[in-house]
Amino acid sequence: MKFVGLALIFVCTFGGLLIAMHFDFGHFTHLLLMILGAMPGEFVIIFGCAVAAFLTANSMEVIKGTMKYFSALAKPSAYNKADYVELLSFMFTCFKLARSKGWLAMESHIENPHDSEMFNRFPKVAHDHHVITFFCDYFRLISLGNDNPHEIGDLMDEELEGINHHEHHAGHAVQTMADGIPALGIVAAVLGVIKTMASISEPPEILGKMIGGALVGTFLGVWIAYGMVAPIAGAMTAKADTKVMYYRCIKVGILSFLNGSAPQIAVEFARKMLPHDVQPSFQELEEHLNSLPPP
Repeated sequence: MKFVGLALIFVCTFGGLLIAMHFDFGHFTHLLLMILGAMPGEFVIIFGCAVAAFLTANSMEVIKGTMKYFSALAKPSAYNKADYVELLSFMFTCFKLARSKGWLAMESHIENPHDSEMFNRFPKVAHDHHVITFFCDYFRLISLGNDNPHEIGDLMDEELEGINHHEHHAGHAVQTMADGIPALGIVAAVLGVIKTMASISEPPEILGKMIGGALVGTFLGVWIAYGMVAPIAGAMTAKADTKVMYYRCIKVGILSFLNGSAPQIAVEFARKMLPHDVQPSFQELEEHLNSLPPP
């Protein structure tokens, strides 16, 4: 759907231009050729400077993260309903083991999560290094004796704030680039005007073409910024929100369990805080939990 939206930007821009010209295909073709003729140089100035500024302003970690976040165009959400069913099942299994056999029974699993047979029943969770580290760190704290839900909750909030900041780096960086692109379009237009003024002795037909070419810079700057780069930044930010939601689901489940809820009630608390598009129904989750092997 994201690619359809980007394609519609082209269709609506040039389709609207054709309608405004009352379907005068001859004049439209002439104007389009003039825009395309001026576009390469203007595009290099605008987009080249924008990318250069992006590279200057951001660390290598943010740059690499931004490249990965372009996947938001093909996969807007980091997790789907099946992923959350697996996460809730994973937490239920861990809670059930801790409740029935004590926190020490979790020690071998949280110390060597990648070698844990129980964890590996849930590959999406077990193979996500950051998620499994987040989960095991708090279970380790609890198994060492700190089971105060208020203290654990405050610590989780601090860490989630850091995760939220980290995951939103890409969207913020691209949005900053989008904010600067219209100004770079003005730079390209001014350079075009300077070039035109240097040829002021030329006849009006040539000057008109040169001025039109200079204005392509302003058009490209605004069009690229608000029609393409800013929506891409928005898609990245939306995907980052879905990544942070996954950690918040873990937080709600652990705190509910620490407050004395039974394993199934704890994961029900976690289920209820999920957005409706990825939230399994109570019946779906219950059937899945009942089919799980004992921990």
